[in-house]
Parts: sequence; structure tokens; C-alpha cells
Amino acid sequence: MQVDFFLMYFYFLSKSITMNQEKLEFLRRTFVNQLKALSPDTPPAFGKMNVQQMIEHMSDSIRYANGKDPQPIITPDERLGPMKAFILSEKDFRPNTPNSLMSDTPPPCRNASKDEAIAELEKEIQDFVEYFESRPGITANNPFFGALNYAEWVQGLHKHALHHLRQFSVAV
Repeated sequence: MQVDFFLMYFYFLSKSITMNQEKLEFLRRTFVNQLKALSPDTPPAFGKMNVQQMIEHMSDSIRYANGKDPQPIITPDERLGPMKAFILSEKDFRPNTPNSLMSDTPPPCRNASKDEAIAELEKEIQDFVEYFESRPGITANNPFFGALNYAEWVQGLHKHALHHLRQFSVAV
């Protein structure tokens, strides 16, 4: 009976690693390519950010994960369990999900172009991977979902990327 448990555990662990790797590759390649294909003038289906502001927002989020912009956890302790369960699930963020760290008006673009914003995003993703590869077992705070390890961050960033692709009506 115990052997069956361990076989099942390792099967699910290997599936999780494979899914996590696929989500990371999505972020590195598919997501970036879909952003490159978007016209800077594509109107959002929801929200107030334009394409470039959204890309820069994603870079900001990845900086939380790659250690460049450490964040305090703002979610009360009693809500962290359900919040973490959500980020680890396959449930989508709802359109217009509020973000208390953002003002009602998006910030001005900091990069000169969409292409420069994408280059910044690609660098942040690479730095994210290197950050966790060079620090096995480390966690980084997400202000809403708590301390996340590498696999949890990949899951959350993948979910976040899908949300913003839907914002600009990109089929996911």
C-alpha cells in the first residue's frame, strides 16, 4: 500500500514539473510572441491600460518574483490560504479584478516603445529564472498571495499573463 502511495506521489510530482515547465516556456516564448504580434493601438476589452502599459505592468509583477522589487504581503493572514489556493488553481482572474497597488489611472509608459517594453519583459523573465535557479528553495513575496516558491510563481505569472492576453482579446 505504501509503495502505491509513493508511486502516485512521484507520478503527480512529475506531471507538476512538466506542467510548470510548459507554463514557463509559455511565458518565455508564446506570451512574448503574442505581445509582439499585438498592435500598440489594440483597445482593451476591459481595464484602462493600453498594450504597452500592460507589458510594463507584467514586468513590474515579475520584478516582485525575481527579487528586484521585494514586496510586503498585504493580505491578512487569515485570507492567505484561500488566496494561495486561488493562485495555484486553474481558475481565471475575472476581468477588472481590482489591484490595490495600482491607481485608477495607469502610469505613463516608461519605455519609448512597445518593442522596448517587450525587451524589458524578456529580461525580467530571464532574471526570474536565474534568481530561482541560483537560490534553490527560496521564496519571494507576492503582496496578495504570500511567499511563493519558484513553481508557485510560475503558476501565478502564467495565470496573470493569460488574464492580460484576454484583456486584449488574444485567444488563449
